[in-house]
Amino acid sequence: MTRAAVIGSGAWGTAFAKVLGEAGASVTMWGRKASVVEEIRDRRSNEISLPGVKLPETVTASGDLAEAVHGADLIAIAVPSQTLRGNLADWSGHFGRDATIVSLMKGIELGTTRRMSEVIVETAQVEPERVVVVSGPNLAPEIAAGQPTATVVACLDEDRAKRVQHALALPYFRPYTSDDVVGCELGGAVKNVIALAYGMTVAMGMGDNTRASLITRGLAETARLGAALGADPLTFAGLAGLGDLVASCSSPLARNRTFGEHLGRGESLEQAQAATRQTAEGVKSCLSIRDLARAHGVEMPIVEQVEKVCHEGADPRIAVKMLMTREIKPE
Repeated sequence: MTRAAVIGSGAWGTAFAKVLGEAGASVTMWGRKASVVEEIRDRRSNEISLPGVKLPETVTASGDLAEAVHGADLIAIAVPSQTLRGNLADWSGHFGRDATIVSLMKGIELGTTRRMSEVIVETAQVEPERVVVVSGPNLAPEIAAGQPTATVVACLDEDRAKRVQHALALPYFRPYTSDDVVGCELGGAVKNVIALAYGMTVAMGMGDNTRASLITRGLAETARLGAALGADPLTFAGLAGLGDLVASCSSPLARNRTFGEHLGRGESLEQAQAATRQTAEGVKSCLSIRDLARAHGVEMPIVEQVEKVCHEGADPRIAVKMLMTREIKPE
């Protein structure tokens, strides 16, 4: 039996723990809030993050990180991406010497423009082959409800990817393996920014032509950046690219889209944050993705305009106008 730990007790961490537990693993979750840890341990539920969801008996929780990860051969991390480096400095000393580290995070680090797997390798001082990235159209409430979905398990080590694949496989959760860690991480990070823009268009009453154009051109931006960083172009046509982007843009459950709707109604960043009370990774990642693109000479006009709305106070309607009046060129 797989011994697994999930660091983070939010919606995605909880849903992932449920998948692992139902697939046969013994899972210990770690969380900061004592009340949440107690609820998971004693009542097999997490009503704050996933109301109405019952966790299997194979899932428990601890507020002690060392206890949670002790003996775990699979350690999944589901925390806000911009907090990862600081947290790992304290956590990584407790990780097993050959434990597989699974990144559930979708972001690019501010300042360094590092992908999450790179932050894990640098900070936890583990080999890149030990880090697995899980990405795809993975809306936590739907997964927790047992609705069919598919995901990508990416790792430089094919055998390790297959082990994680088998640890997750369920009738409603279908994992595919990949060796394109770069492409899977970029797809997951950039789609958060495009989903913010999509939410703005929803709030402004724009129609399906606008939304389809945004998804398509957003995917093109992602693929351009991926090409510059050595990703496989086919990744962006798959689950970790188009699949994740469509889910995050089209679903009202997606927090980045929801956050974007607040911005599209003219609310400030602070007002949108107060209204959603959730971490919208695209708000900070739009800065680091913009910087990463500029460093590699890649044009990402949608990302640029989202950054202006989020951090420079630009009017979303002006941002749309700026996109539509750019120089005409071949697709």
